[in-house]
Amino acid sequence: MDLGIAGRVALISGADSGMGKATARLLLEAGVRVALTDVPGGTLDEAVSELGALGDVTGVTGDVRDTAQVAHVWATVRERLGAPDIFVNAAGVTGATGDFLDIDDKGWLDTLDINLMGAVRMCREAVPAMRERGWGRIVLFASEDAVQPYTDELPYCASKAGILSLAKGLSKAYGGDNVLVNTVSPAFIATPMTDAMMRKRAKEKNVSFDEAIASFLDEERPGMALKRRGRPEEVAAAVAFLCSERASFINGAGIRVDSGSVFTIAG
Repeated sequence: MDLGIAGRVALISGADSGMGKATARLLLEAGVRVALTDVPGGTLDEAVSELGALGDVTGVTGDVRDTAQVAHVWATVRERLGAPDIFVNAAGVTGATGDFLDIDDKGWLDTLDINLMGAVRMCREAVPAMRERGWGRIVLFASEDAVQPYTDELPYCASKAGILSLAKGLSKAYGGDNVLVNTVSPAFIATPMTDAMMRKRAKEKNVSFDEAIASFLDEERPGMALKRRGRPEEVAAAVAFLCSERASFINGAGIRVDSGSVFTIAG
């Protein structure tokens, strides 16, 4: 299917691995010129090298917690590729976990600063040029946790609920300028973040990595009917669609890519 976005420019945060990198791959295959950004010290250079054969791709390091670094990322991308028509916010962390009463203010604030305020800072840079051109696509990564919170990771859940509200508000504010803002909510995808979770679980339960995944699905995610972790490319397909001309009447919406994990029809 032709996505109708060949020649557009996209910026993807949290793009050195997992769902962000998988999204970059699909957008490059659709003819989009893509900039990847992630924190220094990661695998951004490797991601750019891996994807380079697919099209015009560049990498810029930066930390979404720092307003100056965010501004630098956007300025660099504008200089190299032009102002992005598409912004995908995949940057995020699990953050502070544990019993609610054991998580201090710093744990909450650090999680919110990356997951929610990081998206706010990036969107502030994204919107003006999109409005000026009368075309833009913003896709923010939320989570099943946004509408189905889990008691041992409440800062993460709250940050992702904030993402849903942010996206809905932006969609109302700028949809009239043809800047369309939507969310994708994955559940338990095979990424470095969930790999780390499962290694920790395997060690705590003295079981294998695969056994940790199986027990997690049975005990913690019983609604996931397919009984497996999702693949990054399965999430990326939904993101790429929302970035495309094919999604030209979708605004303020959310797509769950969660194997049925969320039990309710609401949210």
